Amino acid sequence: MALNALTSTNYNFKNQTQFYRGKVRDVYTIGSDLLVIVACDRISAFDHVLPRSIPHKGQVLNAIAGFFLDRTADIVQNWKISTPDPHVTIGHRCEALPIEFVVRNYLTGHAWRVYNAGGRVLCGNELPDGLKENDRLPKPIITPATKAMSGHDEDTSYNEILEKGILTKERLDELCEITFKLFERGTEIAAEKGLILVDTKYEFGIKDDKVMLIDEIHTPDSSRFFYADTYSELQSKGQPQRQLSKEFVREWLMANGFQGLDGQVIPTMDDAFVNSITERYEELYKAMTGNALQRRSYDNVIEEIENNINQTLEKL
Repeated sequence: MALNALTSTNYNFKNQTQFYRGKVRDVYTIGSDLLVIVACDRISAFDHVLPRSIPHKGQVLNAIAGFFLDRTADIVQNWKISTPDPHVTIGHRCEALPIEFVVRNYLTGHAWRVYNAGGRVLCGNELPDGLKENDRLPKPIITPATKAMSGHDEDTSYNEILEKGILTKERLDELCEITFKLFERGTEIAAEKGLILVDTKYEFGIKDDKVMLIDEIHTPDSSRFFYADTYSELQSKGQPQRQLSKEFVREWLMANGFQGLDGQVIPTMDDAFVNSITERYEELYKAMTGNALQRRSYDNVIEEIENNINQTLEKL
């Protein structure tokens, strides 16, 4: 039997002017100033949306993003106004900047794949010889990526961003400074919960000529976390780290012959694996907030979300 999940929505709100379906979010523009973003339960990897949705994943992403947006608002303004439903955030519409600010403090994931293939420069950052997978880097680095509307995001660098005229030096320096401050805050909060913030990405927009943090922040879709208590022991033994992130989904896909390359077929996830993904997302939510996730009911979920959004929009 198929597991209940929120795969997609198709609303038509009062004063709605645009609709956009991203990899995991359904985005409704209200007038010219507001966004209603529904965090659906879709899951993506290697820039492909997988066929099965993950129950409660959208709820977890929305809750963790809201948790961290509230705890970083003193560093930089963010787009969030209201969370009217477990799957929904309403916020300011900004002019999105076409760069993802990826911060890495450990040699993991994409950075490790580049390094293991012999690369010693990543997005303009020089990496020392002699590192092992999951080793801590000498200091956090920013490895920016150009934000693609479809297909793969591509690595870029500080100098390339300036050379292509994507951002001014003043704006780029401001964003780099904010990025490091956000990462420092995220690292501190994770450490309080016994976790290591390994790497993450931030996205920014401009509203009234001011920088705003947009999208999600410090979620398992945008970040990677290790457990602090076992990091050193596992690293000294050369064993894989216990981690909370989407990386295990990527590893499962690779083990089943899929890396998003042309001609490859996305393998089928059975109910047991789908359930295990839900449990990982809930585990991170509990680890990060200290509370167990109160799973929402999927009975009449489409109507319930619509009603919650409409009631909030009437007040804004």
